[in-house]
Amino acid sequence: MSTESHTQSAVVYTETGDASVLHFVEREIAEPGPGEVRVRVVVSGVNPTDWKSRTGGAPGEKPPFDEVVPNQDGAGVVDAVGDGVEGLTVGDRVWTYLSAHQRPTGTAQQYTVLPVDRVIPLPDGVSFDVGASLGVPAVTAHRALTVAEDGPSRLAPGALEGRVVLVSGGAGAVGHAAIQLARWAGATVITTVSGPEKEALARSAGAEHVVNYRDDDAADQIRAIAPDGVHLVVEVSIAANLALDLAVIAPRGTVASYADNGGDTVEVPIRPSMVLNARYQFILLYTVGAAALAAGAEDVSEAARQGVLEVGEEHGLPLHRFPLAETAAAHEAVENDTVGKVLIDVA
Repeated sequence: MSTESHTQSAVVYTETGDASVLHFVEREIAEPGPGEVRVRVVVSGVNPTDWKSRTGGAPGEKPPFDEVVPNQDGAGVVDAVGDGVEGLTVGDRVWTYLSAHQRPTGTAQQYTVLPVDRVIPLPDGVSFDVGASLGVPAVTAHRALTVAEDGPSRLAPGALEGRVVLVSGGAGAVGHAAIQLARWAGATVITTVSGPEKEALARSAGAEHVVNYRDDDAADQIRAIAPDGVHLVVEVSIAANLALDLAVIAPRGTVASYADNGGDTVEVPIRPSMVLNARYQFILLYTVGAAALAAGAEDVSEAARQGVLEVGEEHGLPLHRFPLAETAAAHEAVENDTVGKVLIDVA
């Protein structure tokens, strides 16, 4: 489609609720302002935060803007740049993150206008599918792997050498990225899963050791692999898993919790945590701060350039594709805990 028509296909909602509030419409193509970039979206990625934002915090709650285009992540090609933009030019392949954060328009549309700091060059040879899968999952995983007291604060080959990382829920999108990034950085990676199908995915992602968290002796299995304990836990369900985490964590170890799966409250035993000097770090990309986001985006791009963050079933993350007109179905797939990555083909 040419921008000469001045309209584009987009998915919008004007009220919060289930996926039925999403509507496929034609809307104006916006011009980039100072410090902004317009991206022709090729692939849009869907994450749990997208449907949770669409649902809202309470029944009848108004969206933050009169009309919202959902989806935080995407990949495409720079189509236009505003005044003062440096480092990006028309025709550059890019990936985006936090595209809809505090803004009315995300990536569920053919053209999206974003602040330049949310648009990252997509390395040569890295597919748009990978680009659309980086934002929320990979940057969250990066943050989780860089919050320990004893470091590192950045990821690169060797950064986690000698460390043992436990990834809870290794078959999920964040868990998948955490396995890949931790292995790239030199860690020994253990992951917990619920069964053989997810074990196969975690191993395809690169996990060296896989434990079924439902086993009565799960802690013993992990301790057999890591007798001195686990240095860092990337945790998807701290409410359900804290007892296991404390049974296997090393002194000064960190539990980095990025989701509330399994319960929205957790009871922390004080004395066992104190004896271990355990650190609990809660993670939400929206509030981690600009420096951590920039570091994450830079390291994630380099990992992708080195072929680390591949997607697809053969790499441990099955892809589920939807056309833009079926964005509601894509949201429902994520909401129903579909195993793998949900992508929307926009272009």
